Amino acid sequence: MKILYLKEIDSTQKFLKKLIRGKEVKAPFAVVSDTQSAGVGSRNNAWNSQKGNLFLSFAIELDELPKDLKLESASIYFSYILKTLLYEEGSCVWIKWPNDFYVDDKKIGGMITNLEANTLICGLGLNLVMAPDGFAKLDIKVDKKEVLKKYFTKIEEKISWKQVFSKYELEFYKNKNFFTHNQNIKIPLEGVKLQQDGSIINNGKRIYSTR
Repeated sequence: MKILYLKEIDSTQKFLKKLIRGKEVKAPFAVVSDTQSAGVGSRNNAWNSQKGNLFLSFAIELDELPKDLKLESASIYFSYILKTLLYEEGSCVWIKWPNDFYVDDKKIGGMITNLEANTLICGLGLNLVMAPDGFAKLDIKVDKKEVLKKYFTKIEEKISWKQVFSKYELEFYKNKNFFTHNQNIKIPLEGVKLQQDGSIINNGKRIYSTR
């Protein structure tokens, strides 16, 4: 994975999409910025920039993804791989369905995924050193470049969705006191049933991540 490090950008995801669309770079490729002025979060919400936090977007060709990974669950897959690495470093971080990083009951970051032609673009924001009101930061100190090196090495192993899901499934109970949103409808996660492909069943309706 080639990584471009920037001091400041409006949005790593918008910038990377533009590079891929204009064929200026080719996946696998990542963009990391010290700060960003117009970060994009879930449901097109703004993601506040705090210098020193992690602002990352990376591109992977669809043919390079695990064969058993359903695209709608890509945010779970890539979030959980990073969660596992942080956990091994001593963090208590966990993943709230489908793409939010939490420590205890506070959000510390999130992952969104988008398609650009035959390329999956993943955007990640993670509070490493500072957090705005209502949010929290990672509960351990990490070296940003070292974490990314390990993360992309792990991604290149093409771990199967089945392997990732088997571990994620064991921790899904942590969602029970939280909510998710689907088509602007707030859904309590306590009563949903997690499915093998990463979707959830709520009141008989199957819901996939749209992030």
